[in-house]
Amino acid sequence: MSSYTIIFTESYVRRARKFFKKHPELLGHYEKCLLLMESNPFHPSLRIHALQGKLKGLHSISITLSYRLTIEFLIDDKEIIPIDIGTHDRVY
Repeated sequence: MSSYTIIFTESYVRRARKFFKKHPELLGHYEKCLLLMESNPFHPSLRIHALQGKLKGLHSISITLSYRLTIEFLIDDKEIIPIDIGTHDRVY
């Protein structure tokens, strides 16, 4: 049983599809991140951290050293809502 629920919005699903058409080699890493986020979003390999500035209120999770997933992380409701996926520079 998962301790957190990941909620995929239509806009995120469109972004993710576009991203994986360009980077199909990252799909395995991404799937592993999703499983970890559901069971333990604070797992050290995810390197979760709060964002600042215009992205304040969001968090970032590392898919690889070069690619990030920004999420809305609702701790009280145990919900994770992916917002964007891409390179460090593009997501931030």
